[in-house]
Order: sequence, then structure tokens, then C-alpha cells
Amino acid sequence: MSDGPDRETAVRDAVDRSQSGAPAGGHVIRDRFSADEIFQRIIVAADHEVTATRRELLASGLAAGFAITVTFLLYASLYAATGGDPITSALLYPLGFVFIILGDYQLYTENTLPPVALTLERLASLPALFRIWGLVLVANLAGGALGALALASTGVLSAEAALAAEGFARKAIETPWWTLFSKAVFAGLIVAGVVWVDFSLRDSVSRLLLVYVAFLAIPFGNLYHVVVSATEMLYLVLAGDLGLVVGITQFVLPVLLGNSLGGVVLVTVVNYFQTTERRLENARQAGKKRQLTVREWLLGPISDSGRSYVPVDGHERD
Repeated sequence: MSDGPDRETAVRDAVDRSQSGAPAGGHVIRDRFSADEIFQRIIVAADHEVTATRRELLASGLAAGFAITVTFLLYASLYAATGGDPITSALLYPLGFVFIILGDYQLYTENTLPPVALTLERLASLPALFRIWGLVLVANLAGGALGALALASTGVLSAEAALAAEGFARKAIETPWWTLFSKAVFAGLIVAGVVWVDFSLRDSVSRLLLVYVAFLAIPFGNLYHVVVSATEMLYLVLAGDLGLVVGITQFVLPVLLGNSLGGVVLVTVVNYFQTTERRLENARQAGKKRQLTVREWLLGPISDSGRSYVPVDGHERD
């Protein structure tokens, strides 16, 4: 009889753990994860990203970049149809991000959290992190460029919507560099915050509501997301009303830097240090055979395809 509770606990622990070893249910409250448990789920996902091949990252990033075109298309169309009403014109803005996050595509601003968390644990190198960022960002921008080209050359947008689409980039170009950067910091915080909270949810309906409500804050707050901004900029370039270099330096670059700072510093680093020392100690002890030296962490390797790092609850994956 004395073994009953122990057996029940063992069965529950087995049920509440995914195949990778990450928590599938909270230890204290089954439907609520602690910060430590959220972090463990994130580093399992980060492990998949760090070990992904170049083809996987590029294909997924390209799909995400093109999905942003849906956001741009609907925002411009509703903006024209509603006479620029700030509320109703933004109601379908989150749709592209819904496709990306629920479809598990690679988006640069999402990658300011999972791979950075793995890097902070010194289980992945800085060059490996920069490899992910570089490949995903290039693929996102390429997908956005293809989407901008499609919108500019196929007549999908009405004349009124086309004017609205051009106006988005014009307004940003006229905005001071520091203001763009500051607004982008808050957008980066929102995206990385969505990623963090997303790993605390277990059902698709909750995830859908999270993404929809959170990404409404970007147009409502007149904030800037780098891939959306690049798509808007490229659309105006293709319309012949903006030079590419000017668009990059005066619009896309400050937004890129702001999104990166907001996601990495205000969400990833802060949430990393709110996890307990016990979690940090367990992760490092579990991973010490593969934990990178300071030299390896700073200088390489660049590609970690096929290598798995993730230590969860004292166990490494083979």
C-alpha cells in the first residue's frame, strides 16, 4: 500500500514529460508551468533550431517571410476600405503571424529567444547563434521581397490599397531614426514575449488567442516589425518612389536593431535570470560533458547540424 502514492507520482511524471524530456505538464499545477519549466521547454525547441540544416532554416524562413505578405496585404486593403480607421484596419494584421507561429515557421524576431537561451547556457556557440540569425533573416527578407514583388506586379491590391501600402513606408521614412528604433524595441519585446508565453500553453485555441491579441498591439501602438517593415519598404522601392539604400538605412536598419534589443535584452536575458539557481545548476551539471569552453563558445563551431545539447532534469539526449 505504501508504494501506491509513489507509483501514482511516477506515472504522472511519465505522462507529464514529452519524448524529448521537456515538461509536458507543470510539476506543482499540471496546467501551469513554472519559469524553470518554460525555460526547459524553450531549450528543447532551441536544440532543434541549432541542429537544423541550412536547407531547413532557409525554407522555413522563406515561408515565414512570404506569410508576412498576408499581413501587409490585408492591412493595406482594410486601411483603404475603412478610410484609414486605426482599429478596423488592423483587425486582420495578425493573420500572417498566426500562420508563422502556429505553423512553426522560422521568423527572425522569434529567434531572439530560443537559440539565445541555449547560447546563454553555453551549450551552443555564438557563431552558431549568428548562423541561425543570418540564415533566417536573409530568408525572411527574401520571402518578403517575393511578396512585395507579387503585390506590386499582379494587381492584387486595389488602387486605393496600393496608395495605402506606399504610405506605410513613406510615413516610416519621415520618422526620426531614434523614434523608429524605440518603437521597434517594444515590438521586439512583444514578439519575444509571445514566444515565452507560447511555451507555457498546451492547446491551440489559447495559442491562437495569444498570437492574435499580442500582434494587434503592433499596429495599435504604431510599432514596427522588421520583416513587415522590409516588405513595406521593398514595395515602395518597386513602385519607384524610394531608393533601396535609403530604405534600408533609414527604415529597416533601425527597426532591425530595435527588434533585436527588445527581444534579447528585455525578454530573453531578463527571463533567463528569473529562473532559479537550481535550474541553472541542474542544466550545467547535465550538460558539462558537452558544455562549451569559453573559447569554443566565442569562436565556434558555426554549424552544429546533427549535434544535440539539451539537458533537461539531469539527463542529456543521445
